[in-house]
Amino acid sequence: MSSPTGPLPQRELVRLRHALHRDPEVGLHLPRTRDRVLDALGDRGMEVSTGKELTSVTAVVRGSRPGPVVLLRADMDALPVTELPGDDPTAPVSGTEGAAHVCGHDLHTAMLVGAAHLLRGADFPGAVILMFQPGEEGHGGAELMVREGVLEAAGEPPIAAYALHTVASMLPRGLFVSRPGTVLGACDTLEVTMRGAGGHSAMPHTARSPVPALCSLVGTLQTSVNSLIDPFDPVAVTVTGLRAGEADNAVPTEARATLSVRSWATATRDRLREALPRLAEGVARTHGVTAETTVERGYPVTTNDPGETSFAGRVVEEVFGPGRWFVTPRPMPASEDFAFVLDRVPGSYIALGACPAGTDPSTAAPNH
Repeated sequence: MSSPTGPLPQRELVRLRHALHRDPEVGLHLPRTRDRVLDALGDRGMEVSTGKELTSVTAVVRGSRPGPVVLLRADMDALPVTELPGDDPTAPVSGTEGAAHVCGHDLHTAMLVGAAHLLRGADFPGAVILMFQPGEEGHGGAELMVREGVLEAAGEPPIAAYALHTVASMLPRGLFVSRPGTVLGACDTLEVTMRGAGGHSAMPHTARSPVPALCSLVGTLQTSVNSLIDPFDPVAVTVTGLRAGEADNAVPTEARATLSVRSWATATRDRLREALPRLAEGVARTHGVTAETTVERGYPVTTNDPGETSFAGRVVEEVFGPGRWFVTPRPMPASEDFAFVLDRVPGSYIALGACPAGTDPSTAAPNH
């Protein structure tokens, strides 16, 4: 598939993307995806290495003369969902139950392979690190790659880093969108377990049900968060799971809730991490039960460098023409582990509208 030098034909990149889509892998270990990327990159004109703790691929393309190092990232992993065939019989469909590329990572991977072939043999100063990353979907693959030395792959650290993510709805097709400063939020998970005393549902007075306490917590979350956080500082605390007893005639001993906690400022994230467990414990006490809380710290706030974001916008308009770059006035509602790279290297995370042709972005199906 690989060409000695120069760009790959578009049909080859489409073929690669379709192959990745039909054979998705989830998590940090994507051996078939890794092998396809290695085959597509070829063995000439690049310094290619693979990960130890994860099936990452790092390729370094060196220019024709000394200069700065820049990093480009593509995520490779799929999501743990089952894809059903659509109306188009020619469209690729996942052949693996419980795994599907419904977030566009197959497209990102093919795009970065295409960039590798464009860069190989091109006349430019310095070097480009190509970061093919597993485990973006909640597994922290970017942090692991940083730990394994992706930022030192070219012999010196990059002066800038960029990642792009396609968006199937909300954005017009072909529009690049980003902003300086906070571009994506942090995402943490709070698990709350209320514990009381079980009993028979015919004699609830002899038990101490944790269910009313958990329901009370859910009901007071909105007003409690409003009293904790500045109204101009966005947060999203969403109950994503509730679990209690199994028998319809028994008062359960435990009741559990899972909460997704998203914030767009590091100080707010830290405050919520302290305040929400205290809130749960206080509600439990008023109901005569106990509360155990655990916070699973997820991805941090993704922060774009103003200078690199402005540079990216100038390049987009130079290459694609005016009107193709938009600076969004507020951050986007998602989180990303590319934040671990941007915590160390100035750079920019950019969204690209990929709404199907002829479809209204406001009503198009989202990535997932």
